[in-house]
Amino acid sequence: MDIDWTFIEPIVYLVWLGGAVAFVLGLIRMNSPATARNGNLLSAGGMALAILATAFLLFVKPSVASTEAGEVATGFNTVGWLVILAGIALGGGFGLYTARTVKMTAMPQLVSLFNAVGGGAAALIALDDYLKFASAGTVPGLQVNVATVLDVVIGSITFTGSLIASGKLMGLKITPSRPVRIPGGQLTTLVLALVTIAGALFLWSGNVSLPVMGVILLAALIFGVTMTLPIGGADMPVVISLLNSFTGMAVAMAGFVLGNPVLIIGGALVGASGAILTKLMADAMNRSVLNIMIGGFGGGEGTVGAAAGAGGSVRELGMDDAAIQLAYASSVIVVPGYGLAVAQAQHAVRELAEILEARGVDVKYAIHPVAGRMPGHMNVLLAEANVPYPQLKEMEDINPEFDRCDVALVIGANDVTNPAARKPGSPVSGMPILDVDHAKNIIVMKRSMGRGYAGIDNELYVNPKTGMLFADAKQGLADLIAAVKSL
Repeated sequence: MDIDWTFIEPIVYLVWLGGAVAFVLGLIRMNSPATARNGNLLSAGGMALAILATAFLLFVKPSVASTEAGEVATGFNTVGWLVILAGIALGGGFGLYTARTVKMTAMPQLVSLFNAVGGGAAALIALDDYLKFASAGTVPGLQVNVATVLDVVIGSITFTGSLIASGKLMGLKITPSRPVRIPGGQLTTLVLALVTIAGALFLWSGNVSLPVMGVILLAALIFGVTMTLPIGGADMPVVISLLNSFTGMAVAMAGFVLGNPVLIIGGALVGASGAILTKLMADAMNRSVLNIMIGGFGGGEGTVGAAAGAGGSVRELGMDDAAIQLAYASSVIVVPGYGLAVAQAQHAVRELAEILEARGVDVKYAIHPVAGRMPGHMNVLLAEANVPYPQLKEMEDINPEFDRCDVALVIGANDVTNPAARKPGSPVSGMPILDVDHAKNIIVMKRSMGRGYAGIDNELYVNPKTGMLFADAKQGLADLIAAVKSL
């Protein structure tokens, strides 16, 4: 049966446009925790729509092959479809497995791995297209040529940089969380950048050369490593967001290479949203993105710091004393952090809050923009435990309330509560923090005196108003709940 291809193509493009609109509307709905889930589903629906339209396009569009007599139709491409279906099965299966098995605390590492896959795939698309031009001995048009080289460069940097970032967050020995200084690293990075620029200009001037493209590819891959290794663990969430933006740009360049508007629109959305998120996270730490990229900030979490390092002594608090403070308070502000997420204690903290509210205590949650390992981390965890959205307060809204708060309960948060950020000369100087030290009484629940990702002692722990409750967040909250109930 003959199909009017000229009639089908515009319809497919309109469906692609509908998918792009779904992407945009989904991003808008992700601005609020109350609509984020529906926004995610809407964006996923838009992607499914785009995939189905593309599959239909490939099914009805006649395949062509180049011969000496010109391009001739070859009919249905069975091998191509088998490759596509195998890719969907493998990729979809891996995605489903990771979605169901990876813990929320490991989500930043997973996002970084996804960035690597996206950047690498985009670079491979450009390389495949360039190999076709090189084998035919033809020079691609300037628009395609520029997009191809940029795709290879950005995608390759994203690939290796994201792998290093993921390894740092995992704490692998080969990629430790601390900044790793490479001998002559800045000079090496500069040389790599100059080599990449020189190779790109050579190709853009009308030359076709596989060796030059290979040099550009190698330089970009090494650049991703030398760029990310010197960055400390405290800055990894910002770096991952930046690399996510790079992935979007690489995908958009792949769209220009293939002439696919869906890739261009989707990549541009990811690139723009990633860039905005990176800026917001950098602002939340009161540091510029450039400073983060060259600062080498953060020695990695888990190091035990002496109390004297913060200029005082630590007061340990008993479980019963903590329960009395909470049960007879008028206002309690809970400050969740990464320790709560690791212990999966979100349900326990919600139960404690409900018990306190039943006793007439006003309970709120203070959410720092970079609490946990990525923006929205705490919001998602607490929403999973059915904590009411109105109780989740952003830093700007909750900070004035600490002065009127009877008890601030800090669970697993460290650097985002450190008063040292208000003093010059500290590695966290200028970083906006939660004003926990303004509360009348402070209870800090954590397993040990370990430092946060900034690698410095927390002055809050030696504050005379602070009582340290040493316990795993989940077990500690369970004991605290039992103690409050017994009053």
